[in-house]
Amino acid sequence: MAFQYYPVRGLSEDPSNVLDRAQWPATMPPVAQVLDHGLDLTAATVLVGENGSGKSTLVEAIAIAYGLSPEGGSTGARHTTRSTESVLADHLQLIKNAGTTRRGYFLRAETMHGFFSYLEDNPGRNGDLEFHRMSHGESFLELAVDRFRGAGLWVLDEPESALSFSGCLSLLAVLKDLLATGKSQVILSTHSPLLAALPGAQILEVGPWGLRPQRWEGLDLVTNWKSFMDRPEQFLRHI
Repeated sequence: MAFQYYPVRGLSEDPSNVLDRAQWPATMPPVAQVLDHGLDLTAATVLVGENGSGKSTLVEAIAIAYGLSPEGGSTGARHTTRSTESVLADHLQLIKNAGTTRRGYFLRAETMHGFFSYLEDNPGRNGDLEFHRMSHGESFLELAVDRFRGAGLWVLDEPESALSFSGCLSLLAVLKDLLATGKSQVILSTHSPLLAALPGAQILEVGPWGLRPQRWEGLDLVTNWKSFMDRPEQFLRHI
């Protein structure tokens, strides 16, 4: 097998800390699949699915198991407000590629406001950008550009909620450049057909079936948006 330079090549259940399958979140099919059979990761993995399907639960658990803050940030971030994360990270084992970086960052749109306040109160050596003076989308993009540098594991949970169409394109450009080095890894959950088109990514469709590989054009997300854009009145008359 060729040597891989990105950080994490797979997930499995920690055999010394098995999660009761009757306990949430093991009751969710995608989580149960990962616990029962593991999951191979590539340099870029995109999780797509409906609200409540389990994609954010998986992304969050991977970030925490890697050592990233559950509310966003790097391995050194200690920002916390209210603990809402699942216990899944405690039961996961990350299978890492030898000799790769331990750097990484977790961006989740739902906790960004509090995280920006944390950064203001705990600036880096060179200070920090004044994120609260920017729009939601501008601050999210600036944080990605400022923190996503060099080799690392870059985890993003539904970033499109902060971004416009052009903002999503800009984020894709940042992620594409990181992946081009061969030493970075991106794990992304999204409802955006634009972000799901991240070049070279394996796409996993998340749902009651568990996790299944899917081509971009075969995603329900993509076909539904195409149908709506072609004939919105067919959808609007039913609401």
